[in-house]
Amino acid sequence: MRPPRKPAARPAAPKGRARGAPKAAAARKAAAAPKSPTKRAAAKKPEKAAAKPAVLQDVRQFRVQADDDGIRLDRWFKRHLPDIGFNLVSRWARTGQLRVDGARATPGDRIEEGQVIRVPPAEAKAPPPAKRVRVVDLSADEIAFAQEMVIHRDPQAIVVNKPPGLATQGGTKTSEHLDGLLDALIFEAEGRPKLVHRLDKDTSGALVLARTSRAAALFAKSFSSRTARKVYWAIVIGVPSIDDGMIELPIAKQPGTGGEKMHVDEEEGLPARTRYRVIERAGNRAAWVELQPFTGRTHQLRVHMAAIGHPIVGDGKYGGKDAFLSGSISRKMHLHARRIRIDHPDGGQIDVKAELPSHFAQSLENLGFDLALGDLPLDEGRPEPSRDQLKQRARAHAKQVRKERRGERRSRGPK
Repeated sequence: MRPPRKPAARPAAPKGRARGAPKAAAARKAAAAPKSPTKRAAAKKPEKAAAKPAVLQDVRQFRVQADDDGIRLDRWFKRHLPDIGFNLVSRWARTGQLRVDGARATPGDRIEEGQVIRVPPAEAKAPPPAKRVRVVDLSADEIAFAQEMVIHRDPQAIVVNKPPGLATQGGTKTSEHLDGLLDALIFEAEGRPKLVHRLDKDTSGALVLARTSRAAALFAKSFSSRTARKVYWAIVIGVPSIDDGMIELPIAKQPGTGGEKMHVDEEEGLPARTRYRVIERAGNRAAWVELQPFTGRTHQLRVHMAAIGHPIVGDGKYGGKDAFLSGSISRKMHLHARRIRIDHPDGGQIDVKAELPSHFAQSLENLGFDLALGDLPLDEGRPEPSRDQLKQRARAHAKQVRKERRGERRSRGPK
């Protein structure tokens, strides 16, 4: 019998191959399988990272010429790249982006002919901020109303004819006022005009607005130094005994009125001067007068006329019940800023007259006054001294007093 045949022995597979066969099969299977979006994105990441150096394509290199030999690096930038400021050059140096012959450099380093300066890419300038457009929160009627008040306009100033009943500025329980309408008077300027003086709510007439900061400063100085001239028209109760007079009575706030009412106060009041001229009289019943304030106290004209016994018609605050005329004469206040003259910032003067409101004009007609007599020649008068003039007088007075005291001390010495 033949012994049973043994199965042929197969060569042993290499250890590494036997262990790696399943992994290789898995790798082939994974390669054949479709990739998910997440895996595809992950696979692209190395490509994105590899693209980063492309940003450096705008790096510039400059060779130092003989004319620049020995100068500082920041000076070289000022000569050849003036659009790049020192702050940017310093930032490039701190971050290692600024190099000379491959080595880091600082703005104070000296450079030599033949060296190569590496300049980082120019930074894109941020776009300028969008110009703010002022939103005029006014209705078409309010804009038309404000613009109808304008009686003079130039690049530096606007003069309006303020109607009676419109406050100049807002305050407690005052929501409608001229200040709230100034956006309607911008016209071609960049900003709204500015108030530089005021008129009482019930006083009508010419009021100056500044259209530039320079004009506002000049106008404010003109009013404080009393070089601006204002002429008012008023109808007063009765007729002053003197046709042309000067009222010099100090004015102060009346206690207990919260500062809303003024009165004549010989002890605590501030100096106040008003010139009046009678234009025409209606018998002994009323007079049409011109008023020129030479100081600018609150309610000055109203207080002064009431103090001499001739309150302004319609001014119940200072004239009480005696400030009203019976018949067809309006009960509104009859005080109007007829004319204003003030130095113009560009030279010359602004000299403007404001037409009367309807109730004032009607009262003149009802009382038989002739409107053609109204504009008297402007008499300059003697204005109140300015603050600077008062200071100079005080210094001169103090100097004189010291001089007299020195003379007294000498006279007391040994004879």
